[in-house]
Amino acid sequence: MPAIHHVSVVVDNLEEAAGFYERALGFRRRTDRPGALGPGAWLNVGDQQLHLIEGTPPPACGQHFAVFVDDLDTEIRRLRAEGVDVSDPAPIGTMRQAFLTDPAGNAIELHGK
Repeated sequence: MPAIHHVSVVVDNLEEAAGFYERALGFRRRTDRPGALGPGAWLNVGDQQLHLIEGTPPPACGQHFAVFVDDLDTEIRRLRAEGVDVSDPAPIGTMRQAFLTDPAGNAIELHGK
């Protein structure tokens, strides 16, 4: 069965973006990324990974990735308390979603109940 291993996003400030994902979303930076790949970072997101590549982010055209959270309302409250701008939750099928952006403007969907 196919499964997503990682998602890659371009960020204009690697350390700022990596710090955001670690602090705000609890992702954990990996230490096994080969330096020969150029500026970037790999972060664990559950059993998957987020790869950050330093460069010029593309214009926002609806692209995003989604992170499943157990309790969407609690996660929104926590992020807002930290000063992160998060949309109000909206129903999507049997679940709900809310959106935020990383410091480079990449959209992130929070998906949960």
